[in-house]
Amino acid sequence: MSKASIPVFKLYGEPLQWPTPDLLHCESIPARSRLHDWEIEPHRHADLCQLLFLYEGQAEIEVEGQVRRLDQAAIQVVPALCVHGFRFSSDVDGYVVTLAAPLVSLLHTQLAGAPAALAQVGTYLAGDHRTYLYSLFSALQQEYQQGQPGRDLQLRSLINLLVVWISRQCLQHHGQGLAVARGREYLERFNKLVEQQFRQQPSVEALAYEVGVSVAHLNSICRELAGQSALQIIHQRLLLEAKRELVYTSLSIKQLADSLGFADPAYFSRFFRRLTGKAPSDFRYQAPQSPT
Repeated sequence: MSKASIPVFKLYGEPLQWPTPDLLHCESIPARSRLHDWEIEPHRHADLCQLLFLYEGQAEIEVEGQVRRLDQAAIQVVPALCVHGFRFSSDVDGYVVTLAAPLVSLLHTQLAGAPAALAQVGTYLAGDHRTYLYSLFSALQQEYQQGQPGRDLQLRSLINLLVVWISRQCLQHHGQGLAVARGREYLERFNKLVEQQFRQQPSVEALAYEVGVSVAHLNSICRELAGQSALQIIHQRLLLEAKRELVYTSLSIKQLADSLGFADPAYFSRFFRRLTGKAPSDFRYQAPQSPT
């Protein structure tokens, strides 16, 4: 490679541009942030992607005006052109890897079919992979600083492992996002059906069939997004209507029970007492807006 063809990049705080034949740069977080009183002011890179790995300590990460505070091991992806800044605790430990655009493009090509994880802002908690990731970043920095035979191949191998991990996390987050979106659609459909049919007291099985999911899946969605089972949602809608009619109408308990699909007043009264701790007649009597 001729000197003229060496790509030129610049890192935050460098007084001069950084000419290097490498398509990546690796350093510890303290190495640079200590020079700037543990704070890197917001800035951007035109054609550099950064991977910040927080291993210990705390970090306040600002990307495009959004601030996130981390106090556990995680990788923060900062794509090219994103305005970003960092503030660290003085006991911070971790690494920053900077990737040049040609390398980012190559990595995305190699991971064809996976999300372009390095082209989007992402925060990925390390969890049980904390030690594994630390070993990868540590090995990357050690290899970067040395001039051993096969250095470039080793650097590419290590960065490949890191990017595969990030891509898998990105894919998992993407899948979870789609699942949540679908779940909200199912819950909305279920709620509409409950509103239309609650007076007939439809079974959960019948509503799940109309929604297009299994009973188990419907209950899972309801618990996750509404905090109640499907049957509890139906019962709460019945209870709400019972309270409204007790307060705002003069229907007898028998008439009210009939209108809500109960086989007899006694069954309705047991249902109402179980959910409220009161008999329907006591609730009506004690309600402040009860008709005179």
